[in-house]
Amino acid sequence: MTLRLYDTSARQIRDFVPLRPGCVSIYLCGATVQAAPHIGHIRSGLNFDIMRRWFEHRGLDVTFVRNVTDIDDKIIAKSADQGRPWWAIGYENERAFNDGYAALGCLPPTCEPRATGHVPEMIDMMRTLIDSGHAYAADGNVYFSVRSHEGYLKLSNQELDNLRQPSGDNETGKRDPRDFAMWKAAKPGEPSWETPWGTGRPGWHLECSAMAHKYLGREFDIHGGGVDLVFPHHENEIAQSEAFGDVFARYWVHNAWVTMSGEKMSKSLGNSVLVSEMVKRWRPIVLRYYLGTPHYRSTIEYSEESLREAEAAFGRIEGFMHRVAEMTGEVAPADEVPDAFAEAMDDDLGVPQALALVHTTVRHGNQALSADDKEAATRHLADLRAMLGVLGLDPMAEQWSGGGAAKAADELHGVVDSLVALILEQRQAARGRKDYATADAIRDELARAGLTIEDTPSGPRWEIGSSSAS
Repeated sequence: MTLRLYDTSARQIRDFVPLRPGCVSIYLCGATVQAAPHIGHIRSGLNFDIMRRWFEHRGLDVTFVRNVTDIDDKIIAKSADQGRPWWAIGYENERAFNDGYAALGCLPPTCEPRATGHVPEMIDMMRTLIDSGHAYAADGNVYFSVRSHEGYLKLSNQELDNLRQPSGDNETGKRDPRDFAMWKAAKPGEPSWETPWGTGRPGWHLECSAMAHKYLGREFDIHGGGVDLVFPHHENEIAQSEAFGDVFARYWVHNAWVTMSGEKMSKSLGNSVLVSEMVKRWRPIVLRYYLGTPHYRSTIEYSEESLREAEAAFGRIEGFMHRVAEMTGEVAPADEVPDAFAEAMDDDLGVPQALALVHTTVRHGNQALSADDKEAATRHLADLRAMLGVLGLDPMAEQWSGGGAAKAADELHGVVDSLVALILEQRQAARGRKDYATADAIRDELARAGLTIEDTPSGPRWEIGSSSAS
């Protein structure tokens, strides 16, 4: 089956044909680092991490560029409020974003360019656009003339005459109020760079056009980002890049929001959930399961209840994996994923459908264990590890099972295991003297503590969360 993706610009699912056979080039709009990330920010990086992993599983060589916007109005405002250098605020939050991506198992990008490191490329682009009549300088600002580009608004499918794009602070000299700033004139005390048109700083949209051109060339495969970036950011990128002479992105892929009470998760609404706090309360692999398993174009409505459901569902997967590992030892992932899983992933990254096969495999694996069919259970575990590996969710993979937080979790698990073993010995002793009321009471107390007890031929075993049946 041919891999297919929903292309925002075409408003339909299209067969994906890479620009260069065997290679995929992706530009993802990354963080604007005015604040630490909440889970809504990280969802985009996680969705495109799954896309990248699937391309690589399909044997394609992926170049993945994710930029950092390290200068903008909010960063400058925070610098003034806090009395700290703008670059210190940006770099602190850039590290927080990278920590968040890493905590949730995202592979590092091929390249992660910062906006402030590419001012010469922006100047070259502005010079070309001014010379060709697509842009103009006024009062130290440089604006793109939207009426000069015939295809403007083709991504968002709006009408120019109905468009209202108000001017920002200090954006003077516009010929049309809908023209957008490529370069902003310096204000006293603000960071600035020299250009032929005066000192100032980059406009948001210009940054990405310049960096995409430098690292991916005149044409590349996929431009990604959150659905909130379609307009004005991505629309303006297209206009200035095409006017510059680039073909630009061949496919536009956008992920949906994480919402709370129906509203987009954001700092301004005061409803954000910081990744740094979430990983203290929830295992990072569970957060990845929660954010990564809905379809990337589906909105996630955040709630504690839905996170607990995700934790229980993933616990059932882990429970089966641990039971087989205890019985047979280490089982390597299968070389290929099942056909139905591949078909789901090829169909616009259909993770929910692929995940249904994951849970079906767990159910069949548990049935094999109940029948004492070790060969079948081992085969199901190999398939399971292959599928979870594509999703970045294999708890037996090195990224989750080795070092750092994983080591600490293993040590904690060992302590709990010793304590639970003592309690289970008491339960077994009660069962041995036919004191079933006490045995049941011990089991019920453990259940209230969040532990599930299963009696097996080799003795009782425990796990966190729901029954291992799936």
